[in-house]
Amino acid sequence: MTLVQLEYIVALDTYRSFGIAAEKCFVTQPTMSMQVQKLEEELGVKLFDRSKQPITPTEIGAEVLEQARNILKESYKLKELISNQKSVVSGELRIGIIPTMAPYLMPKVISAFMDKYPDVQLVIWEYMTDQIIHELKNGLLDCGILSTPLEDKSLQEIPLFYESFVAYLSKSSPLMGKKNLMPSDINLDDLWLLNEGHCMRNQILNICKRKKSDDHKPFEYNTDSVETLKRMVEMNNGITLLPELSISDFTVKQLDRVRYFKSPEPSREISIVTHRNFLKRKLIMALEKEILDAIPKRMRNKNKKEILEIYS
Repeated sequence: MTLVQLEYIVALDTYRSFGIAAEKCFVTQPTMSMQVQKLEEELGVKLFDRSKQPITPTEIGAEVLEQARNILKESYKLKELISNQKSVVSGELRIGIIPTMAPYLMPKVISAFMDKYPDVQLVIWEYMTDQIIHELKNGLLDCGILSTPLEDKSLQEIPLFYESFVAYLSKSSPLMGKKNLMPSDINLDDLWLLNEGHCMRNQILNICKRKKSDDHKPFEYNTDSVETLKRMVEMNNGITLLPELSISDFTVKQLDRVRYFKSPEPSREISIVTHRNFLKRKLIMALEKEILDAIPKRMRNKNKKEILEIYS
């Protein structure tokens, strides 16, 4: 039994395809098939049911895979132990980040991080929350930048900051006459929202749920983009709620349409999320520092008690 064989069966379990798993492990499909078969012969059990598509672990295979993941994590810790003794921060850091945060945070973080840590390779994906969680659990990501809490005991959350939601109003909105808003001022029927599946959509619905009605709307617009929400407000009537970082490059005219909420402000907690037995601690600590350096001081100093946290 070798660590390489364990890596192959974990990859096979992750991708449920010999072809994809072999590609991800940079080997040919026959090589992977042969090594998996050798491991099964050595153990005297079938690890995968090949009659199903996609292939699935057998009952004993699932138990072996769980142990294989533990063994691989312990072997990676040995490499990390040696790496941590060196003064140079290096290696690959695979990050998943939600789309409502990525365009407003990562451009500020990446250049500063790479200038400071040139020997680190950042690999970043914009994913929805559920996909980030899935890939963290399967070892495909080292960390995620998410809205929390997730209430998942297999994951560890490192809170970074609290980001307020602000209202962005059309010129014709009756709320333009107000300096600050209360959540009760928002009528859900006037609100532009993200698609189903976005945690931010659920958070905003929780803010505004007291004003929801069953009236039929003349049309419904579905989008995954915060930028589209901004444009819909600017070109049409209505209102949308935006994460505070998304208004950092607003013009003076756009800022005139922004309204903050009275204290306690509706807000979301942003955290670095890892598997509970996570690796690459030095790299993740470096990422945490660069994120905190990149955000406005107002967010770094925001007290949890001073905001109204809205969770999905």
